[in-house]
Amino acid sequence: MSTVTLIGTRLADPGTEFVYEGEADGCAGCPYRSQCLNLETGTRYRVTSIRENAQTLECAMHDGGVRAVEVEPVSVTANVPSKGAYAGSKTSLKGPCPYVECPSHEYCEPDGVSFDEEYRIDEIFGDPPHEVCHLDRALSLVELDLED
Repeated sequence: MSTVTLIGTRLADPGTEFVYEGEADGCAGCPYRSQCLNLETGTRYRVTSIRENAQTLECAMHDGGVRAVEVEPVSVTANVPSKGAYAGSKTSLKGPCPYVECPSHEYCEPDGVSFDEEYRIDEIFGDPPHEVCHLDRALSLVELDLED
């Protein structure tokens, strides 16, 4: 289900994904607060469409102003422990990884996912992109459903 919100004009393109981080200091006193601050903090969203004939509004946080768009929460691809990982099961991330140069790092610490929450696995993709896990973790690359 899509939600109408206001985002910076630089992000206002269908297909753009972002993680909503909540209210910023510059939002205090803004007349458009209720239209901007209507998303779930820490959730990853994808812009599905731009509202036709919507004007660009001035914004203290976005130098190009904001536009009305429709967004939907999206699933996230992540590395999770292989043991018990199958479509439909619940899982959580293994924990932080200091190896930022690893090709799997973006999947071990994906934006919009918390280490202390469980998520339902939508799909199993298989082995992660790394050849060796430097933390000796047995991981599978999966798609997590963040709406569950």
